[in-house]
Amino acid sequence: MNEFKNVVLVKHPLISHHLSIIRDKNTKSDRFRQSSQQIFKFLIFEATKNLPVKTINIETPLQSTDVEIINDEIKIICVPILRAGLGISEIFEKLIPNVIVQHLGMYRNEETLKPIWYYNKIPNKLNDSPKNYYIYICDPMCATGNSSYEVIKLYAKERQIPQENITFINLISCPTGMKKIFSEFPNIRMFTSAIDEKLNEKGYIVPGLGDAGDRLFNTMY
Repeated sequence: MNEFKNVVLVKHPLISHHLSIIRDKNTKSDRFRQSSQQIFKFLIFEATKNLPVKTINIETPLQSTDVEIINDEIKIICVPILRAGLGISEIFEKLIPNVIVQHLGMYRNEETLKPIWYYNKIPNKLNDSPKNYYIYICDPMCATGNSSYEVIKLYAKERQIPQENITFINLISCPTGMKKIFSEFPNIRMFTSAIDEKLNEKGYIVPGLGDAGDRLFNTMY
């Protein structure tokens, strides 16, 4: 059950079909990547409905007409959390015009389950009003919520971007991670294709799909 008002559980028969593929432990890496990206197309489509538009006039082969385009005064930022988020950002770049990709790298300490930073190339200062930034954080999983929490804090607190302009997109979430995030940032938006039951003792979502990064990049040794 979804108890969080700003979490959108995106449902569709095609999403369910591709979820069954990526959950299956026998699915090979290339097929896992393909189905994951198909799901993210649906999620990105829904998540970007908040982008502001403006009306311009163009000439068709027959006459002039008014059309709507994405407002070119805003900045659309895709933030893939390395490394698993890379499988999402390439879909974002194909779908969204003029998107800016800002990479952040973390890995999880397997004992404490806390994120450890290893890469951050986000500019320290904004070159426009914070309200003109629309942030889309991309990571396949919302498990403990620790990594996504740190990224949201980077934008919402340190750069003062309105929480309403920050969206977290993931394949699978669980209540533990969602509570971690929304206890501090109640007004961000989250789009996911599944909300699973819980975390196991190692901090993996159950039933989940295993380690998304390993399965995306075929590094299951």
